[in-house]
Amino acid sequence: MTTVAVDANGADLGPREVAEGAIAAGVDVLLFGPAAEIGEVPARVTVVDAPVSIAKEADPARAARSTPEASIVQAARAVAAGDADALVSAGSTGAALAAGLFEIRRARGIYRPALALPIPVPGKPVTLVDVGANTEVRSEHLVQFAFMGAALVRSVLGVERPRVALLSNGEEAVKGTPVVVEAHAALAARATTAFEWVGNVEGTQVTEGVADVIVADGFTGNVALKLIEGVSQTVLGAVRDAAMSSPRSKLGGLLLKPALRAFRDQIDPEAPGGAYRLGLRRLGVVPHGRFSRRGFANAITLAARAHDEDVVGRTHAALESAGALRSSPSEAPATVPPT
Repeated sequence: MTTVAVDANGADLGPREVAEGAIAAGVDVLLFGPAAEIGEVPARVTVVDAPVSIAKEADPARAARSTPEASIVQAARAVAAGDADALVSAGSTGAALAAGLFEIRRARGIYRPALALPIPVPGKPVTLVDVGANTEVRSEHLVQFAFMGAALVRSVLGVERPRVALLSNGEEAVKGTPVVVEAHAALAARATTAFEWVGNVEGTQVTEGVADVIVADGFTGNVALKLIEGVSQTVLGAVRDAAMSSPRSKLGGLLLKPALRAFRDQIDPEAPGGAYRLGLRRLGVVPHGRFSRRGFANAITLAARAHDEDVVGRTHAALESAGALRSSPSEAPATVPPT
């Protein structure tokens, strides 16, 4: 039976909301957080009293190293020790990445772990890699992100030959930063059955369905993700306001309500459950701290399913078969973002 270690600290709605998500997930959970705030849980959820949180620390790497009693550190250690099979963190991305790197550690041959998030675009889903783990990268890191993202989409979403692209400021091979240009050349030169190479795509194409996986450094990917989320919420709000602006509009709004509700559900950021943390020896899922219990339940279910489907093993095998693993152990650890 798969067990998921969950850090309950750092969620905007508090540890009890995370606990409710753990209860709803229907899988075995080791829940790390303040027992007094978590309260009663069923037998399949085991609470480990861990009230110390480093979710708000300005330097998450230092905090993870110096605070072994922190809930996220204890949860990561449980996964590293084999007491749990996957890790879900409700706190800051930086703390989750730091604890994962120090306790679970990178998989063999991985330059940088990355965060991969399936974006729920209606009819045109796309997975964005990286969405926040690495603010600065080299071209070989982007090449690995491409293979990791393709392996994830193939194993989890069932896309047999994923289309992979680089996010840039133009479709031409010479567009983008020097790192993007170099990565484009490296990916274009690789004859691989792992994915179909699309080339560069611009920001306007991210949601157009031209690729199944879009690769970027963590800074660019995070900005793109939050822009997409912000625009979608603003548009939904504008539609809602327009539907309530007059008696006639309200009547039309009532007729459109079922369709709009279905559309809202399709683009709900809580539906995917969170970002996959790829490149470590065990799988992790990072949900957003503002999620409700439904989002945390989805994150825990996602982590359990990804473990059962051996996403880590499949991803590593794809990188190895493509010759995309690093050959030297001298690479420095991934940079940990402050938030």
